[in-house]
Formats: sequence, C-alpha cells, structure tokens
Amino acid sequence: MKRKPAVGGSFYPGREDALKEMVAGMVDPESEKEKAVCVVSPHAGFEYSGPVAGAVFSSVELPDKFVILGPSHRPIQSRVAIMKEGVWETPLGNVKVESSLAELIMSHSQLIEEDEIAHVHEHSLEVQLPFIQYFKQDVTIVPVCLSYHISFEELEDLGKSIARGIKDFDQDVLIVASTDMSHYVDQSVAKEKDFLAIERILELDARGLYDIVEQENISMCGFQPTTSAVVASKELGAEKASLIKYQTSGDRTGNYSEVVGYAGIRIT
Repeated sequence: MKRKPAVGGSFYPGREDALKEMVAGMVDPESEKEKAVCVVSPHAGFEYSGPVAGAVFSSVELPDKFVILGPSHRPIQSRVAIMKEGVWETPLGNVKVESSLAELIMSHSQLIEEDEIAHVHEHSLEVQLPFIQYFKQDVTIVPVCLSYHISFEELEDLGKSIARGIKDFDQDVLIVASTDMSHYVDQSVAKEKDFLAIERILELDARGLYDIVEQENISMCGFQPTTSAVVASKELGAEKASLIKYQTSGDRTGNYSEVVGYAGIRIT
C-alpha cells in the first residue's frame, strides 16, 4: 500500500520547495545532538507546533530506522494498529515501512494488529516525517496507531513488545511518540496541567503519566503512545529525559485564552 498524505497542504505545505523552506525555519542543524532512545514531539499544524518539533528533532542524532507511535483522532477497529509493509508518501519523498522490525515487534504481542485502514486519514504520525526527512532521506519507519480506548496494562505490553522487537532487530532505532498537550484552555491552565504530565515523563514514570492525565483530566491527546514509549525507553536502558522546548499555540497567535500546548522531550 502507498499511503498518501492526509494533511499535506493543510497542516503543512503540499509542495516540496515550500515545505523544505518552512521546516528549515524551524530546525537548527547546528544544535548539539545526542544519541537518544526516544523523542516526544507534537503533531499540530506546523504553524503552531512546528518550532517545538523542529527543536526536538534538531537535538538528537537521527538513525535510519524509526518506530512512530501516534494516537488515532477517530475511531479505529484495532487497539493497536500497525502497518507491516508499504510506503508513506510526503512532499519530500517516499518512506518505506521497515517490515522486518514490524514483524519482530508483532511477534512479542497478541495485542498488535495489522491495520492499514487506521492510518489512512490519521495525521499524528504523518506530520513527524518532514522533520525526519529534512535531515535524512533514506529512512524506514514502523507506524503504530493507538486507539483511545486502551488500558495502561495494554500500553505496558505494547511498550515492552516494542523494546523486545528493537533488541531483536539489533540496529539503532529511534522511537517517536506523537502527542499534543492541553487543548483549548487558558494559557495558565495549560502550563499548570501540562507540566504535571511533563514532570512524569521527565521522571520516566509511565504509570504516573497515565494516572495524572486521568486524575487531572488533562486533554493530552497522545498520552497513550507517550506512556508506551516511556515503557519501551526504560526497557531499552534509558535513564534520563530532557525538556527541549515547550510552548503553546498562544505563543504563535497571541491568543492566550484558548491554547493548545506542545512539548518536545528527548529521552536518552
């Protein structure tokens, strides 16, 4: 299957030259880079969240292989939907699915289902690709889309399965967890609630992240993939997380009464 762009021309420019120019203004090729296990990156329109995504991708050494976890913004049939083969098209070129890594991850969990349909219209994974492609062209990905109706125990199972698959694969892989933070609240409320969640991520506390989002009713739309990514990162030996950049849509638009929060976090 060739997966066509779902939000090219809306969330980001649909032309190669315009997209390259936009991403170039949001990344820092000269930034000091660290080898990382995982990054947490936002997924809104580039005008709003692009500077945060650009900062976090600029802060890491990018390998050739990626596992990208994102939430589904619409109902899907599977709890965990993976694409096991195919190509993702963006204005910057085609990105192949890393079938062998996908198979290894699936071999460790009964939860993961091959489900291409879940990915067709979902933007949360797609918008990570132009930042990766800006720095590296010949990359492959394992796309994983998560249903909102998924328990902590299932997220833990998925995280451990991803870690085991990566260990079996025995090549450098970067996990990307796609999430935005609070939605359509006052700037002060967004910062207060978002940093409750961010602190749990910085502590590499997957259970704490899941629980605080539920307890405080934080409208963080990708806390499930982020929870799994933290589990996987710890299984792979991660010891530290750093907040690279935080801002809200209000910092871009000047409207601070109804903002969406964005965080870029590097896990090493």
